Order: sequence, then structure tokens, then C-alpha cells
Amino acid sequence: MHRGEADSASTNPIVGADEEEEGPQICRVCGDKATGYHFNVMTCEGCKGFFRRAMKRNARPRCPFRKGTCEITQKTRRQCQACRLRKCLESGMRKEMIMSDAAVEQRRALIRRKKRERIETRPLGAKGLTEEQQMMIRELTTAQMNTFDSTFVHFKNFRLPDVLSSGRQIPEPLQIQSREEAAKWRKIREDLCSMKLSLQLRGEDGSVWNYKPPADNGGKEIFSLLPHIADVSTYMFKGIINFAKVISYFRDLPIEDQISLLKGAAFELCQLRFNTVFNAETRTWECGRLSYCVEDPAGGFQQLLLEPVLKFHYMLKKLQLHKEEYVLMQAISLFSPDRPGVVQRLVVDQLQEQFAMTLKAYIEFNRPQPAHRFLFLKIMAILTELRSLSAEHTQQLLRIHDVHPFATPLMQELFSTTNG
Repeated sequence: MHRGEADSASTNPIVGADEEEEGPQICRVCGDKATGYHFNVMTCEGCKGFFRRAMKRNARPRCPFRKGTCEITQKTRRQCQACRLRKCLESGMRKEMIMSDAAVEQRRALIRRKKRERIETRPLGAKGLTEEQQMMIRELTTAQMNTFDSTFVHFKNFRLPDVLSSGRQIPEPLQIQSREEAAKWRKIREDLCSMKLSLQLRGEDGSVWNYKPPADNGGKEIFSLLPHIADVSTYMFKGIINFAKVISYFRDLPIEDQISLLKGAAFELCQLRFNTVFNAETRTWECGRLSYCVEDPAGGFQQLLLEPVLKFHYMLKKLQLHKEEYVLMQAISLFSPDRPGVVQRLVVDQLQEQFAMTLKAYIEFNRPQPAHRFLFLKIMAILTELRSLSAEHTQQLLRIHDVHPFATPLMQELFSTTNG
């Protein structure tokens, strides 16, 4: 039973001691089922609204039957406004307890804010999450915190791209002598990175170093970035390996399965971690002193969204996930039973299902709002899309390695970081 209404003053009702609160309550005006005390009297929602509207309009209706003694019931309450209003006043409803429109809106806003605060400050394991699920989340978030630094403060001694247009001698393997070779370079650029990345490095002394890919350099400009990309990949993959080793469920698996799971999930976990530092407004991955920005193509922003990896990052960032949801996504990706070489598929499958159910329970408990009703399904769909991106990424590297033997030294280094 509700004593405080969003449109009536929240004072205690002035009623007699004979107002028992046992059993269903009825409206003192029409006899319908009451929802609480409104303007000092136990009434239904209909009579509450009628009284509020009548008082705000200063209405003085007249009885159409000219008797002023109409019986007001649930069925007849709409027939005579004058007698219904008289019954409201006789029952004890008070005009001075009606709140103004501004006060009503203020109170409703307060109710919404308090509801949000209760949701946000609700302890992780009050309800909805089992003790095992809580421990799972704590273990994963601790592992993430200890193995991934979004400021990239420990990423040092990396190679920077050569600016091929600076007049430096182009290495002999990169010199192009024929149209056929030029076409191969363009194919490499398309396979490796269909979107152009610019790089900015901020020095500790405040200096800024910028690299922008040439507008058109026959495809070979991507090779100036390969050493740096290999260094970033190595740094990220080392963190992912350490992340997996900290997880007790992972350590309990045979070493052969550990290796197979890491090889299969490395690219996917790398993208999930990179998404946490992705700025969708500027199309930039903000990695501490390093920033990687996607250059505008000729077709503009809509053309960029056709690039699968960038589209993935926009889709995932739009969900505005919690850190707990990110690490559970990493766990679901890591414990994929269908990776090549996995022996204990049933065990891995059961673990993946546990992580998925934990993610679902976390969302249902921490995001009860209707807007998040399909969040779990959206996350699982994005993980499926990420799996497709990973497969395509591996095929791209294999094609380049097979078709372009002159690229072997650089490609072997990049390929080794991707495949353990």
C-alpha cells in the first residue's frame, strides 16, 4: 500500500483508528479497489485522478439529475461529476494536499534518481549472482587489472615507421620494377589494412611526433608500419598470455589445450582490449602516449564503416559495457571448445557456458532497465562477428605469406606474434 504519491503531498493521512489495513482495501469514494492514500483518503487511481483534475480546473459541476444525491459506485462514478466530487470531499479528500505540476515533476525525478542509485550501489552479490559467479568475476577483473594497462606505460623500445617520402633509400626488397609487382603491393596493403592509420607519439618532454601514410605510394607504405605493428602485437599478446595464466580455470587445463586456446583467441582478445581505449568520436585508439587514428577515406565516414574491424569497434563501443562485461567477453572467447588442437572439448565447453551464464546473470542484475533487455544477445552476436574477423585475419596473413615471398622477413615476424 502506497502512502506517498508522485502527485500528492507525502504526509501521513488523517484517518481514524478504525481504518484497518488488513485484507484488500476499497476506495472510500466509489468502492473500487484502492491503491493507497491519496489526498488524505484511501481511494482508487480513478478517483485520485478525478479529484486532482477537478481541483486544478476549479470545476463546479452540477448534478444533471438535480438531486445531488446520486449513488457513486464503480459503475456509476462517470455518470455524475458533481455527486462524485461531493463524495470525494465528504470522504475527507483535501485540495491543499495536491502538488503543483512542477513539484510533481521534481518528485518523480527524485524517485527516478533514487532508483538509479539503488541499482548502481547495489552490492555485486546481493541477489541474482551465485557465490561462484561472483568469484569468477572477481578473478577475471583482477587478472585484467594486473595484465592490461590502458595507459601503455610499459610499452617501450618499440620501432617507429619509416617515412618513405623523406628521401631515405627504400630497401631493395621494397623497390618496385613492374606493374605486376606494383599490383602485388596494392594487394598486400588491401589484405593487411584497408583503412589508413596515422600515428602520433607524445614525448615525455611534451614534443609530438606524427606519422601519416602517403596518399598513394603503390601499396608499399604499409611496410613502414609493419615493424611497429609487430611490436604492438607482441606487447598485447604477452599481456593476454599473462591474463590467461592467472585464471585458475585455465591453469587446470592440460598445457596442450592452453596453447591451442591462446593461439585461437589471441587476435580476438587483442581486439576486445583495444576496444576499451577506442574513442568512437575521433576514430582513435588512445594508448597512452601513442594514438592511432583512422584517416578519412575518399568515401567519407560511411565508407569507413564498411571496414569490418572498424565497424566491430563502433558496434561494441556503442554498448557502453562495464569492465566486468568486457572481461567476461574475453573469457567466453578464450574458452572456445572448437579451437584447433583442443583435446578436452567437453570441459572447455562447460567452462565457456559458465562464463556465458555469468555474463547473462550480471546483465540481468545490474542492468534491469528495458533498454538493456537484449544486451546479452547483442554481446553474443558481436562475439560471433569477432570470430569471423579472426578467421579472416588469419587467412589474410597466410595469403600474404604464400603469395609474396619477398615480404617474408617482415611477415614472419608479424605472423609469429599472431600465432604464438
